[in-house]
Amino acid sequence: MPVSSIITAVGLGIGLSACCGFRVFIPLLVAALGAYFHWIPVNAGMDWLGTLTAITCFGTAAVLEIAAYYIAFIDNLLDTIAAPLAIIAGTVIAASVLPVGELDPMLKWGLGILAGGATAGTIQVGSGLLRLLSTKATAGAGNSVIATGENLAAVIGAAGSLILPVFVALVLLTLCIYLGFRLLMKTGKGKI
Repeated sequence: MPVSSIITAVGLGIGLSACCGFRVFIPLLVAALGAYFHWIPVNAGMDWLGTLTAITCFGTAAVLEIAAYYIAFIDNLLDTIAAPLAIIAGTVIAASVLPVGELDPMLKWGLGILAGGATAGTIQVGSGLLRLLSTKATAGAGNSVIATGENLAAVIGAAGSLILPVFVALVLLTLCIYLGFRLLMKTGKGKI
């Protein structure tokens, strides 16, 4: 496999995984559509991602998830559920598209956790803290603005990952590094 294809696949995996931190099911839906229409390659054993059943399930879940984030205080509850789900979804997407071929499954899933799960988890924690601050400052009235921004970030980021995977991955990784640095600095000062 050429190096450019490997870099593109890694960018795709990281980009889609990072978008799981904004919304869990939108990137899964985009990945399912990409696999169904053969826009993206998926690893052996992950062919289920490109089925009509997967598209239907992820589409339904995405619509419900988007709607639920517009209900004040329910959105904060969803963040507690979405954090582990984002890590799992990010890991699955990354493991589906990372070019590991016939390598050891431990390596495939390890790379999926490192590249996908960690990125999705970092963004989810950052957006969850932002929503928590918004709830505290505006009694939940400002959360719909944050939800709209997250929805747009998930849709644009996931779709952009199919078109410009390396660019989107770099932008989202920069965001993850920034959020991680900010969390470490605040934790070190005892502000969280």
